[in-house]
Amino acid sequence: MAFIYYVTQIQFDYGAVQLLKQECERVGITRPLVVTDAGVRAAGVLQKAQDVLAGLPVAVFDQTPSNPTEAAVRAAVEVYRANRCDGLIAVGGGSAIDCAKGVAIAATHEGPLTHYATIEGGSARITDQAVPLIAVPTTSGTGSEVARGAILIVDDHRKLGFHSWHLVPKTAICDPELTLGLPPRLTAATGMDAIAHCMETFMSSAFNPPADGIALDGLQRGWAHIERATRDGSDREARLNLMSASMQGAMAFQKGLGCVHSLSHSLGGVDPRLHHGTLNAMFLPAVVAFNAQADSVRTENRLQRMAHAMGLPSATDIPEAIRDMNARLGLPSGLAAMGVERDWYDRIIHGALADHCHKTNPRLASRDEYEELLASSM
Repeated sequence: MAFIYYVTQIQFDYGAVQLLKQECERVGITRPLVVTDAGVRAAGVLQKAQDVLAGLPVAVFDQTPSNPTEAAVRAAVEVYRANRCDGLIAVGGGSAIDCAKGVAIAATHEGPLTHYATIEGGSARITDQAVPLIAVPTTSGTGSEVARGAILIVDDHRKLGFHSWHLVPKTAICDPELTLGLPPRLTAATGMDAIAHCMETFMSSAFNPPADGIALDGLQRGWAHIERATRDGSDREARLNLMSASMQGAMAFQKGLGCVHSLSHSLGGVDPRLHHGTLNAMFLPAVVAFNAQADSVRTENRLQRMAHAMGLPSATDIPEAIRDMNARLGLPSGLAAMGVERDWYDRIIHGALADHCHKTNPRLASRDEYEELLASSM
């Protein structure tokens, strides 16, 4: 049985951040906690949000780590409770938004976060008591502003997914202007994250035609504009289209992701210093080649349709085109260049097999096949 559900209100345009206070009023947030990170504050983006919120008692938690942790969630919950907040505003990339989703759970639900993790059967335990959240993305990558999930490193060091429709932000405020100052390397890494979302969800065999259409259009926009946005951070058209690709990838991935993300989630837990979007870029060529053998991908010509969206002559050109794009964007040549070591394989594979994205890949990977994917991505 296919389940198709689109619920997020989105404000999308240059200057959309000016609607932040209006959206707080609509949602019923009167004492917000803004969840962000030190980089967003230093870049002056936090101040833009605070200026719009003038007149509201606003608390700020700006210590979100690059890979959000259960410890960071606990610290933010303390700020939330100390200031008697009644809602959340996430201003930042996927890390800040996911951290805020962790707060939305922990501030109103008892017990450790692990109790609410998807692979622990926790999705049904997340109730409508979750704190209302407005998301203001400052990168074009995860699309967490329109998604029901969050990825958090829990106290036992696993990198786990948390999924519930109660975690979907009440409003996504997508203002490409907030991404104009994003450094080239981060633009490239987060942009490849968005492209990976579009590609993986399109390859998934689950039945969801709206998601397929959204993902394919997002891929076309992302692939055509990521290099421009990386080379010229002030290219407004490129920034707008890359932010749209990010949003579309996340709208579509309710359909399911796959081996790229199961590996990236696991490896990010083994070494939290590794950037998730960069890992996706490293794994994507090998996984596309692996998925080419899946019956559903072959019979529906899914790779050929992706090739067309990317302006490539043939589906067989996709893996090498991704490697070439990674090189042009200045991303690492492979996992080895990121410091990944061969003796990590067992831990990575163990985590990948348990990850919530593992079973939605169009071709179920075995332990040996995961090892081959890792070797091919080094």
